[in-house]
Amino acid sequence: MARNEGSREGIYRRPDSGFWWINATLPNGKRVRQSAGTDSKEDAQAYLAKLKLDAYRETHFGIKPQRSWQEAVIRYLELKRNLRSFSDVQRICRLLDPYLGSMMLNQINGDVIWSIVQGELKKGNKPATVNRYMSTVRALLRMARDEWQWIDSFPKIKLLAGEVERDRWLTHEEADRLIRHCAPHLAALVRYALATGCRAAEITGLEWNRVDLDRRTAWLNQTKNGTPRGVPLNEDAIEVLREQIGNHLRFCFTFRGEPWRWQITNSGWHTALEAAGIRDFRFHDLRHTWASWHRQAGTSCDELKELGGWKSREMVDRYAKYGTEHLAVAATRIERVRAENVGNIVTFSSRSAKTKDLASRLSP
Repeated sequence: MARNEGSREGIYRRPDSGFWWINATLPNGKRVRQSAGTDSKEDAQAYLAKLKLDAYRETHFGIKPQRSWQEAVIRYLELKRNLRSFSDVQRICRLLDPYLGSMMLNQINGDVIWSIVQGELKKGNKPATVNRYMSTVRALLRMARDEWQWIDSFPKIKLLAGEVERDRWLTHEEADRLIRHCAPHLAALVRYALATGCRAAEITGLEWNRVDLDRRTAWLNQTKNGTPRGVPLNEDAIEVLREQIGNHLRFCFTFRGEPWRWQITNSGWHTALEAAGIRDFRFHDLRHTWASWHRQAGTSCDELKELGGWKSREMVDRYAKYGTEHLAVAATRIERVRAENVGNIVTFSSRSAKTKDLASRLSP
């Protein structure tokens, strides 16, 4: 059945490859020209037969061909390649491979998910780490179901409880102290982050052609969630940007006249934190600080969601605890001073009534 390339359908060898290749038209009319991924002729023939059988079943009986976890990972990573967090996605997929690498997607059930969770917990991983793995599995399977139509359903994947939410932000005094101890180029980044809530990559990648100081707006074309958004600039942000004019023709924030090409949290960042007496603080915590300040100042969660470019309200609700203005009246209901005043009023009223009654009896 082996053929030369360009001959009749079947499997064939190519001089530039150690694998057998497939050249075939499947029963559903789809033309396939691809590597069989094996140097065994028998395995290549078996793979071609499987492709034809799957296509026949799908065409005549509506039975979807089985797809493997590894096939899904390849497509998933291709779609996520442009994300700034792509390396993290790759790492998680590699860590999941011992559990899922040999499985078909329709074999992934609740027991399999349970085995992943238990296996990672036994390794000593915290719930937050396990939840990141589970979120990746859930996102990939949802995409395979909703977008690729490879599967009809997948098991419900519930994240673990007990994940400790990071609650680290600076007071205004701490922020001022940090800025004073930062080098000028780093202080500019910190000030802009506190004014806008932008992430590190959104700041260092900001270009002048996406800034309009007159309209007090900056536009981000590359964000964490992949959705472009506009950033309203307050006076603090505009002041920082105006100070950067002339440093570089393209990028707003630079170091020694060149764009940032390295991590912000380098030795200069840690030196500034130590000098300012601030511990356990990351650059991304400046975004948490910005959001916390907004809620304390009365910004609603819906407004904050739009300002920060979050896709879901759930991401913003973590800051709801900082806004308590709507509960101010309720808090006064059990004030001791209020209770004492009410008691005094009642006592005074009772005494006044008794006095009036006694006076009416004594009057002629």
